[in-house]
Amino acid sequence: MVKHLSSKVVLGLGACALSLTSQAQAVEILNVKQGEKQTKVSIGGYGKVDIRHVSGDVAYQDYWLANFPGGAAQDTSHTAFNVKESRVNLTVQHGDIRGFVEMDFYGGGGNEVVSNSSNPRLRHLYIQYKNWMAGQNWTTFMPLHALPESLDFGGPHAGEVFIRQTQLRYTHGAWQFAIENPETNGDGDVGSSVSGVGVTGAQADKDESLPDFIARYNHKADWGMVSVAGLLRQVDQGGLDKTATAFNIAARINTVGKDDLRFQVTSGDAGRYVAAGITPDIVTAEGKQTAEVESTVAYAIAYRHFWTPKLRSSVFYGSASTDVLERKRSHFGANLITSYNEYLDLGVEVGNFSVDDERMQSIDSNYLQFSAKLKF
Repeated sequence: MVKHLSSKVVLGLGACALSLTSQAQAVEILNVKQGEKQTKVSIGGYGKVDIRHVSGDVAYQDYWLANFPGGAAQDTSHTAFNVKESRVNLTVQHGDIRGFVEMDFYGGGGNEVVSNSSNPRLRHLYIQYKNWMAGQNWTTFMPLHALPESLDFGGPHAGEVFIRQTQLRYTHGAWQFAIENPETNGDGDVGSSVSGVGVTGAQADKDESLPDFIARYNHKADWGMVSVAGLLRQVDQGGLDKTATAFNIAARINTVGKDDLRFQVTSGDAGRYVAAGITPDIVTAEGKQTAEVESTVAYAIAYRHFWTPKLRSSVFYGSASTDVLERKRSHFGANLITSYNEYLDLGVEVGNFSVDDERMQSIDSNYLQFSAKLKF
């Protein structure tokens, strides 16, 4: 229980819900002292409204992954409005212990006829204590510092490491070590829950006994940041028993003024970790009957330029290609974003997503997107 509230805290509780802290634009709703421990509670996130038009031969998506929606060329001219990227998060901090939970609204449900409802979807839920973090978070293999600023949700997924999952991570200085949830994609199991109690019965892979292992080194300097990460996992399903490895190198480099250059390169048996949707972990080549572990090479590069302190642009490109299935997907984009004030961003983005797989005619779609984003 809170045994004592200072007069300043009592007077400030009503006002603090309207004040913004400097950390991640969060709104501090509680800040009290319990003995020698300080307890802080804050909410954060943003509301984002997107208007998006897609035209070409690749079917519409709210944002581009490295997949092939529809699996065949489709004459497409589609305009959609949505707010599903919007998110809300809650942070609770008791001294050295910090808890964080965040949701967005890409959980499905609803329709465009009457309600346009969208179910919440869990993004993050983790606990931090000093150098330890446990819970669902971005994989330790993912270089957040290299992601470009984009209106398309996530930017060039085709060239990026992009995955959230439950893990246990230890950080020591510039080093990070993690064991993360294993999942083999391509053996017929989709890793999805079949009941309210989680993955059970036949849905629970009988062979996934070892977690994925990740080590990462981050170097920060006045000129920016560079990271190197390695991934080690066991693929022992679909008749295979192989140790799969991959690496990622990424950087954000300060250039002129507030401008920066960002890039990342991933190579190896990264599977579901990279180029979301481009390939399963286990594949069978055309004309063959023996399953193999797929290898992927992916890269993304972006440059952000500030025209004025409030007006900026990012140009980005991401691409990935696979070895066995010989798939290739790429995404290009360029935007113009202005900060109306410290809370509201307005922007426009144009770009192209293309599918250039072997043994098929190359197809692509262009997109135009307008977005308004209110941060809190």
